[in-house]
Formats: sequence, structure tokens, C-alpha cells
Amino acid sequence: MAMAQDSSSSSLLRALDTAIVTPSGPPLPPSCLPLTFLDLQWIHSPPVERIFFYRIASTRDATDHLISDLKRSLSTALRVYVPLAGHLRVTHGCTTAATRHDIVYEPGDGVAFTVAEYDGADLGDLASDHQPRPVSELARLVPRLHPAVGDYGAALLAVQATVLQPHGNLALGVTVHHAACDGVGSTGFLHTWEAACSGAVESLPPPPVIDRTLVVEPVEGLYEHYTRNLPSTDEIEFVKMSPDQLLATFTLSGEQLQRVKDAVDGEAARRGSQTPPRCSTLVAALGFVWSCYLRVKTETSDGAREPESPTYFIVPVDHRPWMKPPVPATYFGNCIGPAIGAATKRDLYSAGAGGLFTACSAGIARAVASPEWETMVERVKEVGARGVLSVAGSPRLRVYGVDFGFGPPAKVEIVSVARTGAMAVAEMRGQGGGVEVGMSLPLAGMAAFRSCFDDAVAWLASSHSTSYSC
Repeated sequence: MAMAQDSSSSSLLRALDTAIVTPSGPPLPPSCLPLTFLDLQWIHSPPVERIFFYRIASTRDATDHLISDLKRSLSTALRVYVPLAGHLRVTHGCTTAATRHDIVYEPGDGVAFTVAEYDGADLGDLASDHQPRPVSELARLVPRLHPAVGDYGAALLAVQATVLQPHGNLALGVTVHHAACDGVGSTGFLHTWEAACSGAVESLPPPPVIDRTLVVEPVEGLYEHYTRNLPSTDEIEFVKMSPDQLLATFTLSGEQLQRVKDAVDGEAARRGSQTPPRCSTLVAALGFVWSCYLRVKTETSDGAREPESPTYFIVPVDHRPWMKPPVPATYFGNCIGPAIGAATKRDLYSAGAGGLFTACSAGIARAVASPEWETMVERVKEVGARGVLSVAGSPRLRVYGVDFGFGPPAKVEIVSVARTGAMAVAEMRGQGGGVEVGMSLPLAGMAAFRSCFDDAVAWLASSHSTSYSC
């Protein structure tokens, strides 16, 4: 379910129409797609809510035409990604282990497509970097998933096209149930949709492989184990939103990330490391943000009194190439698992290169070792209860390439990170090698994080002869 709207300003948003978009072409037969143990990880997760902001600035007639094209091409994309037009059904057995979860499609099923208007919205503000926006404001631009009613299961996908008045720009909100697919699957669907809308039907991306039997349990009985030990929604929502919850984007250029790598290599040499740590561009970005985040949390909480206590980081790892046998790159479903990194607050809090070295090499890079499937659910529960920073998205998903024929998005937000406490990660717009990170924090925490982030970036540009402080 999407986040609650701010009733004080809900009149700014007007829902004009909601239609059900069904797969194009002749009627499709009913189908039933059983979930795997990897899908079950996300059964109680908040849905993934993305907003794509587009600079349209067109007349009402032209905007109506664009929205009509979006609906038509959505129908085309659903023909390829049929499960997203269906619903999630739970069949309760006589025991917990006998309960089954399936994605069911029946003729006539489709996706709710809402058209709305939002008054007083300035795309320049909504799509800005470093300018925090209230989560309650952004949440109005993403649609809700219809919950299960009676024997009919919960919806898996919903779309909302909001015209931002007075300039006529467009916010396209897309909400996906995480149990249906991971980021590879959902953005594969988006790229198919945008290709169909822009008229590039002859060059659609490769079709998805929709076959859940390809995911073989590495340990027998994992599905039943995960069913019995599924974390609740409260256990997955690692943070509780405050009334002043904000969302802002912070960018790290390719040059800045190279400086992070250089600082980590230099610290490794200073420590006499025989093997340089593996610090990829993504690891450098995640480690940099984790270090800043922990410093802010330590300064603003009681964590400073427990310097030897661990702090945790969860990064999703795509297991498609590592499964036995390997799963196709275009597999549609969930094939990611959480890699959990850990470091003491004292080591991560270290000023300058010391904290970066711990975050990048000892924390994140080490976490992507072989997964411990049998204890994964319990470990996620444990670190969630003790405080964790996690990741949503990836630069490899190319969200800034989702161009429906009216230009690439000016900004992409993952609003749902406000519930999970994750950082939203994407490629940097218009620049190769850069990364942008969305962070959701209360007002005071956001101000502290911005200050620490800016100090750390300034330190990267210096000679590293001095440390930075938050």
C-alpha cells in the first residue's frame, strides 16, 4: 500500500479517471505461476514505488494524446509481461508449510491506470537534487495497489499519470509488488513499455523468461522454511516514518568515486595490505554514503556510547549467474538475495580514509560472498531489529533510459525507501560513471546528513591531509 496522503493538502490532487488496462491482442488463457523461495522474501514488503518526472510543458490536448499512448503501449507491454496483469493469491493449507503463494492471471485481468492533476507543483523543485521534498507530497504521485478482496488476490502493478499544473509536466508513478519480480524484472518491463510507446516495436528488449521452475532450491525445504519464518511487514519496515519525513538526492560523479577508490587503496597500502581491496564504482558509492550515514546516526543518537557494537548494511546481489544451474539474465521473478555487511561503529566512524576503508572493503565487498540460504530470513530479522541501512535499485537498471518518446526523465525517485530505510541508487543523469543516491530522513537528520555529505565531498577534493568532521 502506498504511504498515507497528507489530508491538509490532498485537495491539490484530483483523480480524473481510473481505467483497467488489459493485455493487448486475443484473450489469453488462464495461468498460475507459483512463487519461489526467493519471491517469498518479499511477500510482506512494502511495494516498490517509483516516480518518473518528465518535462512535457504541453497543452491539454497534447497531454491527453500522450496519456492515450501510454495506455495503449502499456497494453502491449502487458502482453509480454502477462503476470503483472494478474494478482497474488494465497492458498492456505492445513499447516503453515502447506500454504502456497501463486501469481494468477485470468481473462479480463489488468492494471489500474489512474489519470490525475496536481495543482501548484513545480517540476524544478520536485526533480531537484539536494533539495529535500516532503515524502507526504511525493506519495500522492504514486498509486496504491488494490489489496486482496475475498478470494481475489492482491494486485501486482498500478500506474498513475499525474499532470503537474500549471506547466503541464508529467509525473508517472509506477507501483510494483516486490513478490512479483526484482528490479531486473520491473525495469525490463518498463523498457519494453517505453519502446512500445516510442514506436520502437521492432526493437523491443528481449522478452522475459517466465518460468519459476528455473530457480532450483540450493538446499531442500527452503520454501517451507521461508514460509514458516517470513518476516512481518513491521520487521521489514526498518524505520518508522516521522511526520516531517523528507526525501532528497545526493550525487557522486565518476571523478569523485575514483577519489574514493584512491583513498581506500591508499589506506590499504598504509595498513600494509598485500592484496588491494576490490572497490568497484558501486561499492565506492555505497561505502561513502554508509560512512556518512553512520557518522550522522552516531552523533544524533545514543550509538556514540556503544562504539564496539556492530552496524549493518544490506545490499541486494543478483544471483542469476551464480545459481546452479545458472538462471537466464532475462528471468522474470526474484533472483536477488540480501548480502549483509557488518562493521563496528568505531571503525566505520573513523574520520577520512579509515572509515571509507572499513565501509568499502571490510563491510560491503566482503558481504557479497556465498549466501547462507538456510539462515537468511533470521539474519535479516536480526539486523533489522538492531538497525540497518539497505539498498534499493542499481545503476545497472538504467532508469534514466525510460524514454516514452518525449525525452528521458528529468528525475526518478523511489519513494518507498521512506518506509524501508533504504538508500535509492541509480545511475547519474547525463554523466557516465556517476551514481545518485536518494535518502529519506526526518528534517533534523536530513540537515545533518547533507552537512556531513558535503564535508566528505570537500575532503575528497582536498589533499586528504586533514580529516573531515560531521
